[in-house]
Amino acid sequence: MQVHIRKARVIDSQSVHHEKIVDLLIEDGVIKNIAATISTKAKSIIEAKGLCVSPGWVDVFADYCEPGFEHKETIESGLACAAAGGFTDVLLAPNTHPALSNKSAIQYVSAKAKNHAVDLHPIGAATQNTEGKGLAEMLDMREYGAIAFSDGWKPVQNAGLMLKALEYVKAFHGTIIQLPVDATLAEGGLMNEGIISTGLGMAGIPTLAETIMIHRDIELLRYTGSRLHITGVSTAEGVAMIRKAKAEGLAVTCSVTPYHLALTDLFLTGYDSTFKVSPPLRGEEDRQALITGLKEGTIDCIASHHRPQDWDAKSREFEYAADGMAVQEIAFNILWNSLNGMLSLERLVEAMSVIPRDIFGMNINEIKKGSKACLTLFTATGHHTLTLNKIVSASHNDPFIGQKLDGKVLGIINNNTLHLNK
Repeated sequence: MQVHIRKARVIDSQSVHHEKIVDLLIEDGVIKNIAATISTKAKSIIEAKGLCVSPGWVDVFADYCEPGFEHKETIESGLACAAAGGFTDVLLAPNTHPALSNKSAIQYVSAKAKNHAVDLHPIGAATQNTEGKGLAEMLDMREYGAIAFSDGWKPVQNAGLMLKALEYVKAFHGTIIQLPVDATLAEGGLMNEGIISTGLGMAGIPTLAETIMIHRDIELLRYTGSRLHITGVSTAEGVAMIRKAKAEGLAVTCSVTPYHLALTDLFLTGYDSTFKVSPPLRGEEDRQALITGLKEGTIDCIASHHRPQDWDAKSREFEYAADGMAVQEIAFNILWNSLNGMLSLERLVEAMSVIPRDIFGMNINEIKKGSKACLTLFTATGHHTLTLNKIVSASHNDPFIGQKLDGKVLGIINNNTLHLNK
């Protein structure tokens, strides 16, 4: 494969070419040359107004539903969704059926994703079948490719078991990923507890359901000296607690979803279950705190929390509707549409590429001559509208469908494969 990228702005703070407009020549999956101008006869030539190139983006938490829930999403459709969204790497949630809680399950999903432009990194279950009763075979899964460990959408509620999990992964420098939700405090809740929930007459999920879990897990982290990643932080108080823990030198990192940066609980006034997620959409004060946290680095990176749901799961009464949004293929557009003018493009790209690779021990491919070509191609100018007929995901539970959003993902280059969006 030979690809000539023309007049692209490099967004890579680790590269000597950062913020320069250059040509790049890719041959056999490697960056063969970078210069102001390159003359080639490459069959694949990529050029566009405002073209940017960055290290490949990483989604640190997404659900592809296979095995067990293929009617919602498959690994094939999920990887296609990731490529459309500009992601070269995806960390896969373990909440399948059966769960990714042994080496055979890890081998299965890894084999299904083999030879794709997008690299799939399975997250092994922390407990057996994500049931929260006993530790899963984490060391075995680690040896067969599990990149981290988590019970995904079913966060570990038992403090003693969470303590054991943190102690266990410490032996091999592993990371536990936790969704910050105390199930006993969130039970029965349908949205953020506040003025909006009171006015709608809907049961609320208090901020305490997040902060008490973050407090508990930080204390367990302090006790064990292990590594913890909190995904989907949604409250101002949660950000403040993580900021303090980082200042103490604890090995805690965190991620935020595109929709928590873009939306608030005001969007639930129409009882639209598309906006029902976990953790729930919070208030504007929380949203602004999340933006500040991302800007200053307290929030390290982005997790799409791509959670496909079939039509039946979302079309029933709000109380019984399933949680989640399937937004991976327009995650960048949601982010840039919400953050443009408040966050630099460099910081956003860093949060989507370099930092998650560092957290989870992945290869960091600097944009330089001789490096592996693991690249995302995009523009920060112009607009993109995802229409129903162009959705790549097998599910359509995306409230941003039909909206004109800033920026556009052109494609990815990875594993000696060029994927361009149509």
